[in-house]
Formats: sequence, C-alpha cells, structure tokens
Amino acid sequence: MTSKSERRFDVLVVGAGPAGLAAATSATRAGARTAIVDAGVAPGGQYWRHPAPSEHGVSAAEVAHLHHDLATYHRLVAGLPAVAQFFQHHVWTVTRDRRGFVVHLVDRTGGGEQAVELHSRRLVLAPGAYDRQIPFRGWDLPGVMTAGGVQALLKGHGVVAGQRVLVAGTGPFLLPVAAGLAESGARVVGVHEAASPPAWLSELGAVIRNVGKLGEGAGYARVLARHRIPVRARSVVVSAHGTDAVERVTTMRLDHQGRVVPGTERTVAVDVLAVGWGFTPQLELPLALGCATRVDVDGSLVCEVDDEQRSSVEGVFVAGEACGVGGAALATVEGQIAGAVAAGASSVAPRLRRSRAALRRFAQAMHRSHPVPPGWVDRLSDDTTVCRCEEVPFGALRSMQQDLVGHDGRSAKMLTRVGMGYCQARTCGYAVSCILGQEPSGTSGFAERPVSSPLTLGALATSCPTENDPPPAE
Repeated sequence: MTSKSERRFDVLVVGAGPAGLAAATSATRAGARTAIVDAGVAPGGQYWRHPAPSEHGVSAAEVAHLHHDLATYHRLVAGLPAVAQFFQHHVWTVTRDRRGFVVHLVDRTGGGEQAVELHSRRLVLAPGAYDRQIPFRGWDLPGVMTAGGVQALLKGHGVVAGQRVLVAGTGPFLLPVAAGLAESGARVVGVHEAASPPAWLSELGAVIRNVGKLGEGAGYARVLARHRIPVRARSVVVSAHGTDAVERVTTMRLDHQGRVVPGTERTVAVDVLAVGWGFTPQLELPLALGCATRVDVDGSLVCEVDDEQRSSVEGVFVAGEACGVGGAALATVEGQIAGAVAAGASSVAPRLRRSRAALRRFAQAMHRSHPVPPGWVDRLSDDTTVCRCEEVPFGALRSMQQDLVGHDGRSAKMLTRVGMGYCQARTCGYAVSCILGQEPSGTSGFAERPVSSPLTLGALATSCPTENDPPPAE
C-alpha cells in the first residue's frame, strides 16, 4: 500500500448487496451525500452477482436466468449515479474521529493495493452472510463445495462446477442452486432436504402474509420437474467418497426427530456435491464497533437494531442479513429504512414497516422449519477434519474435552489451533460450537431449550442442536 486519500460523506454504506444498494439510493433521495463501498467488482453482492467486466466470454445477459427479481436490481442500480462508488475496495477496519467515522479500505482497482480513508458522519453496515457448514466424512475432498460457492461460479463466471451434481442440506436456497445448475447444463441427480415439508403447516400465518414466496418456490419446482430432478425430504449426506476428488456420496433418511434411520444408506455417483445448511451473518465490522447483539431464531448471533435499523452505537445503522438471515426482499426493505433514517428523514413510510414485519415473520418461520438436524456430531470419526485451515481433526477436540473439566472456544483455540487459520472460524465455528457442547438457542424445530449465551469462536458465534436434545412435541 503506497498512498492515502481522504473524502467525507454524510452517509457511507458498506456492502452493495440488496440491503446496501437500497440504503445508498434511499439516503441519496433523502438529500445526503452518500458513498457505497464493496469488495466486489460491481454492485449486487452475492445475491445479484454478475460477471466481472473482464470475464471473457460471459455476459450479464447469459446469466440473467440465474437471478431472481432483476427488476428490483435494475431499479436500485439506476439510482447509483448520484452515489459515490468504491468497488474493489476492501474494508479492513472502522475507527472514530471527532466528526464521525473513519472507514479504512484497501483499493485494489489498479491491480495493486492502495490505502484509502473515507470519512462519514453516519454508517450503514450491510455486510451480508456466508454459507453455514457442518463437517462429515469426506467433506474435505475436492468437489465437495458449499451451495453458495457453486452458485457463485455460475453467476460470476458462467461455470458449471460439475456435470453430475447432488445438492444437499436444508433451506429454500437449495432450490435455486439446483434449478440454476440444471438450466446451465448439469445433471442434478437429486436435492436432499433434511427438513420435512409438513413443518410449514404450523407456519401458515407467515406464508399467507408472503404469498409471493409461494410463487417463487413454485417456479423453482417447475424447473426441477422439467428436468426430472428428484427432491428427497428428510434425507442427508452422511459421507463423501473418492481418491483424489469426490466420486460418490452416501445418503441416509431421517426420522421425525431428525436422526438417521439405520439401514437406509444409499450411494450415489457424483462429481460435485453442493451442501448448504443456511447462512451465518457476517458481523466482523458491527462487533468491532461494539454493536449490541442477540441470538436469532436459528441460533445465529445477529445485530440488535431498533424500529429504524439503528444499532446500539450512535450513528451506526445495520440492515440485511446481519440483523437476521431473511432473504433479499427483507434486506431491501431494511436497507430502505436504514438509508432514509441515516440521511435524516423525519419519518419512515408505514408500508415499509408493514412489509418488514411480514418478511421477518416469514424468515423466522423458515428458520423454524429448516433447522440443522441433531446427531451429526455422533457420526464423526476421530480422523474427520473439523478445522480445514489448521487441519484439526475431531479426535483432537474430543481428547481435549476428556482431559479438561472446563472447555470453551478459547481453550480449544489454544490447545488445538482450531479456528486460528485463514478463515478465522468462518467455516468451522458452528461445528466447533456444537462439538464443545454449546446448547441450542431458541426453538430449532427438532429441539426446544431456553436461550443460552452463544459461544464465540474467532469471528463466528453460534449455537446448535445436539443428539441429546429432547424430541419435539408431536
């Protein structure tokens, strides 16, 4: 990094996904001098990810079929000319000065690295989320990928990760991933959803208030039916097999309590396994600034905000998945509210508040209906890698638990180096929380217990269901 420049704004938005774009355009309409910062090469974030301008042979039009609600994307991007834009700028920290905040960035637009400081009276943080993962035998084989990673290759590069793909995990996100792969030429041999569709019967109120979600799901279902892709509920991948890369996977059925049913093993030949267990909010910047947090319905640590998206830190607003994973529509509404209030708007349109309430209710219903099933820790062998960066096996953590009366994330990091690698526990943090016996938070669908203090491991803080949780009431 060789030089430094400084600029000042009324509102600075970090993140250019649905929440960030909505916040930036909303703040600008309210009269604020606004800037938006993102590490990506173009607006859209992961949800509206588009090929880089330098990506040879791939155009935005060629991947348009992979995107949902492009009309909203184009509407938001149309407001960006009035916003100062800093793409390919990576935020590494935020500090305070007498007039507000100093955002420290690394500018990578020229191929090198240049230090940049942006000053702003107020901040809107919209950092998004990333795939939540749990380990299983063979999950570190080449070809075993996160569902989000598979979709990022499709949207950002027009690349199909494999020709014979199985999609597994839980949550509605599995459907667009499978549909996108099929529409792009891959043979999707199945979608294995750990949850059961009847779980939604207890959430009909939330569904009725968000009927548009039904149409979205029906659209993906039509694509899967057209390509004759089987969808198997209450089914999980328990292991992946191969020599130099994944060649086949073993799946098993789950019972009504979310535990595998002996004798239901089935082996499927694949060259790619796309796995997703929902998403984890990315909270590095809110935590660094001291924003208060709470535990959400799915056990994730999220930012606590008021009715106008204000965090506990004066001048800092948070919108999108950092407030609780709820999808692009909810993130867009939260961004609109945060941007307007950060810019000094005197009021927020009642329709936005109503829309946010309905979408949040749907998000909570989604988390309750698609929990991570219990029992997966018991399927790990001692040589199963848990922390891939530091190559820490499950046996090392199990031995540590046996040797120590008390054990927590700090002890685990010191004694095994788990979570101390490049990803700083973004990949293994959830799993380590489970292995160390962190109790679940809130209602998971498979288990109910009082909210407990989440275990923080590196940048990640979560909790999870365990094999010993009581079964849900029938």
